[in-house]
Amino acid sequence: MTRIVSAHFAAAFLALALSGPAIAQTDHGGHATTDAAAPATDATTAYKAANEKMHGAMSSMEYSGDADIDFARGMIPHHQAAIDMARIVLEHGKDAEIRKLAEEIIEAQEREIKQLETWLAVRAK
Repeated sequence: MTRIVSAHFAAAFLALALSGPAIAQTDHGGHATTDAAAPATDATTAYKAANEKMHGAMSSMEYSGDADIDFARGMIPHHQAAIDMARIVLEHGKDAEIRKLAEEIIEAQEREIKQLETWLAVRAK
C-alpha cells in the first residue's frame, strides 16, 4: 500500500511539475489542466491526449458499489495516465532529474497496475 501511495504522489508531482506556472482547476476531480492557450507543441498535444484518455476511461468505469473494487478499477487508468505522461517527458523532456523520476514512475506504476489487475481478477464480481 505504501508503494501505491508513494507512486501516486510521484505521479501527482510529475503532473504538477510539468503543468507550468498557470494551473486552472476544472471539475476533473482536482486534476490540474491548462485550458488556456498553451503552446502547440508535440508534448502539449500528447499530454492533452493522455489526460483525455484517462478521464474517458475513469468516467466510463463500471462501478460495483464495493469501495475496494471501485478503487482498483479507477486507479488502473489513473496509473496508466502517469505512465503515458512519463513516456512523453522521456520523449520530449530534457531535465535529467525529471527524466529519472519519469523512469521510476513507469516502473512503479506498471508494477502497481499488475498488482491491481491481479487483485481484481481474484476478487471482482
